[in-house]
Amino acid sequence: MALCIYTTAQIRQIDADTIQLEGILSAELMQRAAFGLFERIKTHITAEKSILVLAGPGNNGGDALVLSRLMLEAGFRLRCILLSGNKQLSKDCALNAEKLQALYPSSFVLKAGAEDLEKEAQTDFIIDGLFGSGLNRALEGNFARIVHWLNKQKAIRISIDLPSGLYGENNRTNIRENIVHSDLVLGIQFPRLAFVLPENEDYIKEWELSSLNFHPQAIGRQEVHYSLVEQTDFRAILRNRKKFSHKGHYGHGLLIAGSAGMSGAAILAGRAALRAGLGLLNIRVPSAVYTCVQTAIPEAMVSIDPVSENSFSSLENLDTDSFTAIAIGPGLGTGQNQTQALKTLLQQTKLPLVIDADGLNILAGEPALLKLLTPGSILSPHPKEFDRLAGKSTCGYERLEKARAIAIKHQICLILKGHYSCSIFPDGSCHFNNTGNAGMATAGSGDVLSGILLSLLAQGYSPAQTCLLGVYLHGLSGDLALKEQSEESLMAGDLIQHLGQAFKHIKGQL
Repeated sequence: MALCIYTTAQIRQIDADTIQLEGILSAELMQRAAFGLFERIKTHITAEKSILVLAGPGNNGGDALVLSRLMLEAGFRLRCILLSGNKQLSKDCALNAEKLQALYPSSFVLKAGAEDLEKEAQTDFIIDGLFGSGLNRALEGNFARIVHWLNKQKAIRISIDLPSGLYGENNRTNIRENIVHSDLVLGIQFPRLAFVLPENEDYIKEWELSSLNFHPQAIGRQEVHYSLVEQTDFRAILRNRKKFSHKGHYGHGLLIAGSAGMSGAAILAGRAALRAGLGLLNIRVPSAVYTCVQTAIPEAMVSIDPVSENSFSSLENLDTDSFTAIAIGPGLGTGQNQTQALKTLLQQTKLPLVIDADGLNILAGEPALLKLLTPGSILSPHPKEFDRLAGKSTCGYERLEKARAIAIKHQICLILKGHYSCSIFPDGSCHFNNTGNAGMATAGSGDVLSGILLSLLAQGYSPAQTCLLGVYLHGLSGDLALKEQSEESLMAGDLIQHLGQAFKHIKGQL
C-alpha cells in the first residue's frame, strides 16, 4: 500500500483523535512513540558508542527524554541535555524530565542554551530532539545558536520527527541556516511532505519511519492529498498477457518527435515505447532524420512529414483517430511550424496526449493552448520546463502547489520530474515516486519516460495508472541499471535495456 503523507495539522488531529478514541493520556502516546523510535535507533547505534541527546522544551523534547530513558535502561552510553531556552516546558516534557532526573541523575542535565554546549566532549552520535513538526516559526536567537553548534559537530546527527528548525511542508520563508543538517531523520509513522521536496536535501540525508500505531479510525478521518507509492501498489495494476493475444491487443501509438540534429530523442522514446510493451508504433519525423530513425528502430513504422524536411509541420497523411495514444515533444524544436502543427493536433484529436520536452516549451510560449488539452492528457516537465509553463518558483513546495492548480483547472495529469517524481491528478492528489537515482540526471532520460508513458497509455492503462506505473518503471530501470554502472556512467539507453527486468521485478520474478 502507498504510504500516506499527512500535513502537520492533520497529524496533530490524528494524535488528538487517537488519545480520545483510546481513552489514554498524551503521555502514554508519547511513550508509544518513543518505543518505536528506540526500535529504529537500535539498528543504527550499538551500545558501545557515545551518544548525546538534545531535548527541547516541547513535546519533541518529551519524545527525546523518553527515548533517552529507554536507551539508558538498555545499557547505552548516553548523556541527555534538556535545553529549555528559559521557556516553560510542555506538560509531558516536564513529566518525563522528572522521571529521567529521578532514575538517571548522572546522565541528565537541564540547561538553558547554546553557551552550555561549548564544553561538551566529542561524541559519536547526537540525537536531535529539539523541535519537531510543532514548530510554527523560524528558529532565532538562542535556539538558532544551538543549531549552529550542532551542525559544526563531527558526530552523526539523527533527528526525531524532523530536523529541528524545518517545517513539515512549506519552508519558503524559513531561515535556512537555522535548520539542523541531519544524517538520518526518524519520521514517526508517516513520511512528511518535507522529506520529498528538493529544497530540503541538505537537511535530510536519509529518512526512515518508526512505528506509533495511531488509531485506525483517527487516521481514516483524514483525507489523503499526498502519498508515496510502493512496489506492491503495482502488482494489481500490471496486466498479464493472454496466450492468444496479438500486437493489436497492445495498442497503436503515435510518437511525434525529432528534428534535424535531434534524431536521438525520437529513437530513445520510440525504443522505450516498444520495450514497455506497445503493440504497434508509428513515429512521425521530418525527412532529415527518417533514415536514422528507421534504421535504429526497425520494429517501428516511420512516416515522413510531407511539408518540412527539418521539423514537424503537418498532420497530413496521418489518421489520428486510428491511434490509441499520441505522444509529442522529444527533440521536436519550437519553431513556428511546430507550434502551428501542435495547435492543429490539439484541435483535431480527442485522445489524451503525452506532452514532454519541446511540446511543453511550445505550450509555455502559447499558454492559451492549455485550454485545448483533452482531459486526462499527461504533461511531464522537469523543473525548468515547468517554470517556463507556470512561472518561476522559489522552492519545490511552491512548484507543487502551482502544478496542483493547473491539474485541477485543466483536468489533466502532471508529472513533476525529480528525485521523488510526483504525479498530480485532476483531483489535486499528489503521488510521489520512490524509485530512481542521481545517475538518471542525464540527456535522454526524459525521452525514455515519454516513450514508456505513450506505451502504457496506448495499451489501455488509465492516465492515472500510466503516470504512476510509468514513473515507477522508469526509476526502477535506472536503479537496476545502476547495479552494473555508476551514477556518473549511467546513460538513457541503459534504462531501456533494463525495462524488462523492471517489469519482472514488479511481478516478483526477480
